[in-house]
Amino acid sequence: MKKILVIEDEASVSINILEILQSGGFEVVIADDGEAGVQLAKQHIPDLIICDIMMPILDGYGVLTALREVPETAMIPFIFLTAKTTRDDFRQGMNLGADDYLTKPFRRSELLKVVTVRLEKQAIFSQQYSSQYKRAQELQQKLQELQLLSETQDKLLKQFIEKLRNPLSNINMAIHMLKAMPPGTKRDRYLEILQEEFAQEIQLLNQLSDLRELLTPENIKLLRQFNLLSSDSV
Repeated sequence: MKKILVIEDEASVSINILEILQSGGFEVVIADDGEAGVQLAKQHIPDLIICDIMMPILDGYGVLTALREVPETAMIPFIFLTAKTTRDDFRQGMNLGADDYLTKPFRRSELLKVVTVRLEKQAIFSQQYSSQYKRAQELQQKLQELQLLSETQDKLLKQFIEKLRNPLSNINMAIHMLKAMPPGTKRDRYLEILQEEFAQEIQLLNQLSDLRELLTPENIKLLRQFNLLSSDSV
């Protein structure tokens, strides 16, 4: 059951609105002045507010301004109820964020229609907002996954390069040392082996670009899924 807050200082008018809305299947909360209306709005968070403009203590414009400043009540549909019908009054309310106007006196059908239309529009807006919020969350999650995968790629490649760098330095140093040794069968054989290893390491380094192409987000996700990436690797 939808809850409607009615802020009206004339008892006869508020009772009339109460009876009409209750007959239409709505739950109704009544406030007899603006300040009380603001407090009840924050307390009950109604689905819609009907508020008179001319009231003591705090008028309808002040009520609307106060509620629009609070996140919990800022998006509640707000209908002004007034006997004033000038263009300036209408513009002032709309500039403050009012959703509709209902002039006194009004018919039962008019009140129920304006309330029903505003609630339907609010339901559509809420559904659209929920859908957009869900898409934004999904996009944020995908961006986080891509960031994690990118970091994984970089860490794997850096680790691969580090593991190759030290052997390459050792091999290169050994080659220079062997070159300084007197010629002989063992020296020549060791030199041949080291040269082969050095060439193989160079080939592996040249294949780093291919490795980067293989480390796609999909492949890394599969590696993580099957625990093929150790915690030391990433």
